[in-house]
Amino acid sequence: MEMKDEDSSSSSKSIIRNKGVKHLCETGIANVPNRYIFPAPQRNNEEDQVVSNLSGLNLKLPIIDFAELQGPNRLQVLDSLAKACENYGFFQVINHGISNDTIGNMIDVSRRFFQQPMEERSKFMTTDVRAPVRYGTSFNQSTDSIFCWRDFLKLVCHSMEDSLPHWPTSPSDFRDSICEYAKENKFLFLKIMEAITESLGIVLKTTRNDNDDIINDFVTKEFENGSHVMVINCYPSCPQPKLTLGMPPHSDYGFLTVLLQDEVEGLQIQHEGQWITVEPIPNSFVVNVGDHLEIFSNGRYKSVLHRAIVNSKKSRTSVASLHSMPFINMVRPSPELINEKNPRRYLDTDFATFLDFLSSSELKEKNFLDSRKC
Repeated sequence: MEMKDEDSSSSSKSIIRNKGVKHLCETGIANVPNRYIFPAPQRNNEEDQVVSNLSGLNLKLPIIDFAELQGPNRLQVLDSLAKACENYGFFQVINHGISNDTIGNMIDVSRRFFQQPMEERSKFMTTDVRAPVRYGTSFNQSTDSIFCWRDFLKLVCHSMEDSLPHWPTSPSDFRDSICEYAKENKFLFLKIMEAITESLGIVLKTTRNDNDDIINDFVTKEFENGSHVMVINCYPSCPQPKLTLGMPPHSDYGFLTVLLQDEVEGLQIQHEGQWITVEPIPNSFVVNVGDHLEIFSNGRYKSVLHRAIVNSKKSRTSVASLHSMPFINMVRPSPELINEKNPRRYLDTDFATFLDFLSSSELKEKNFLDSRKC
């Protein structure tokens, strides 16, 4: 993907003005600035809670045991996976094989990046949504009418040889920790996509290599060199958490998002008309259906609205890995899932279309996916 430098004098001034929420907190503010205050109907109405067993509406997502998925109970797990994607759009993965050390290092180095002085963090600030590394605030500070209580570091991970030289070198172990985590996260995504494809009932050809391992041709061809964008999120503690949101309701643009979160609650999904907090499970991953998978499944699996809330007691760290096909590939409904009873529901799309939409429009809920419906 071509990385364009689209900064202008006006956008540079915007960067100077919008140094992010972490910087605001470092100045010792006692009140949420007006630009971060959401209209009353959009705010989080729950009490400011941090400890999970004190929260009102909490949800234990369907749990997929990755070890069982690779064993003799695969068919039963696939059935559970299909129901999770149809009924929740989210599930949690345990026994995934990624070591606790790798996970711990990822959270630790992420926290230490945001603990650095503003001068260090601001080296990567840009409004260019195509940049290989991008430090920013809110969702898209160029188009958001209301800012959300979040700073982020976005890293392009699918072309490391091109992107790595642009990544931060401080903390000193940042690149090594990110590379190790990104590699293992991508492997987990590919295995889950094999299961997702099988759960949809799509018949795919398989071949055997010299090691007698069965390789899913479709997943290997479409996703092995697919896009992988990592977003490290920092949600600082907020003096007035009921007035703002860490992230507004939205869906994710890729096939699957594999989310690592720390022990602090904050992720909420919309389920049966209510906002429900997802209980963090240590060393697990929250996986959610993205817009591209909804398109590919022709609407059978839904990308579900979710948001992030904040609190006044603790900062929260999460790492979202958004996986999809290569940027240049077209995403379309699988032909095997289109028939007279279930006609084609979505137009073809690609990542360039999404970036154009992101650059010119304010993302709200599922408005990008809505723009791709037939």
